[in-house]
Amino acid sequence: MSDDETRNPHASPQPPRKKRRTPPTVEQLAEGVRTASPARLGQAITLVESRAPEHREQAQELLTQLMPLTGRAKRLGISGLAGAGKSTFVEELGTRLTAAGHRVAVLAVDPTSQVSGGSILGDKTRMPRLARDENAFIRPSPSAGTLGGVAQRTRESLLLCEAAGFDVVLVETVGVGQSEAAVAQMVDFFLVLLLAGGGDELQGIKRGVLELADMLAVTKADGDNVERAQRQAKEYEAALRYMSPAGTAGWKPRVLAISSKTGHNVDNVWRAVEEQRDLLERTGELKRKRERQHLHWMWQLLDEQLMHRFREHPDVQALLTPTQEDVVAGRLTPRAAAQRLLTAFGLRLDEES
Repeated sequence: MSDDETRNPHASPQPPRKKRRTPPTVEQLAEGVRTASPARLGQAITLVESRAPEHREQAQELLTQLMPLTGRAKRLGISGLAGAGKSTFVEELGTRLTAAGHRVAVLAVDPTSQVSGGSILGDKTRMPRLARDENAFIRPSPSAGTLGGVAQRTRESLLLCEAAGFDVVLVETVGVGQSEAAVAQMVDFFLVLLLAGGGDELQGIKRGVLELADMLAVTKADGDNVERAQRQAKEYEAALRYMSPAGTAGWKPRVLAISSKTGHNVDNVWRAVEEQRDLLERTGELKRKRERQHLHWMWQLLDEQLMHRFREHPDVQALLTPTQEDVVAGRLTPRAAAQRLLTAFGLRLDEES
């Protein structure tokens, strides 16, 4: 008889404690991703999103095993300010693609709460039809408050989705400017959604983001808004003539008025994606684009790691606050301040900087 039963013979027996689950091995995750197990794919993405040092090592081992299975999917980045209907469009396009036989993965780059650290958009309720589709996979990707974290982890998640056999990967961004440029560096086709009636200033979207776009789509072209959306599309088309596109070589950015509610022109967006993909493959630009993306990723990781090491160096940390105070108070020039911190790190400022 246990001590509890000795003290209280009428007490109900305690349920056995659940054994703590052993996390899957890298080999188990790799096999699960190869066989398109949604559970294993989710666990693999959780691993690459982890900041724990031991998990980062495992994540790189996992990605190394799966890299030969990546690179075949059509990658579409979708951006736009709040209210432009990004999630509604993603769901409409995604359900049409799965109905046509595609397997679609959606990576929704969510902002992260600065208070709780939790993702504030992180659920599938925004895309209920697509969430129930067995040929679709939706994964919120919290930004953790850093642009670099978004780019790195989203890129790694994208590769895992490709290794799992998804032939279309849609990356939905938060629409804040900088994250768009990061996402454009990892996709093939970059689509910017705009809302009719936003005015002549392109709704505050940075010129650089528009120059990255392979297509602009004016949303909610339905009901009483049709004429306004079409008129806005013509205005954006005229505006693009004065910009130098930085997207796909040989591709002229297009503008459409679309409606996710009625489906108007949604199929034409996808036709443009396929047409651009044909151009990329025919000219050999797809291979060159992927090579540039991998090199950009490498340098981005180096920049992030070096800056992390710099900021975490104890001598730099000891000087950081007083040095910033000296700069703000005008007691130290920014160059002299940078030299002071670099000296603490064991480096000298480049004379040409």
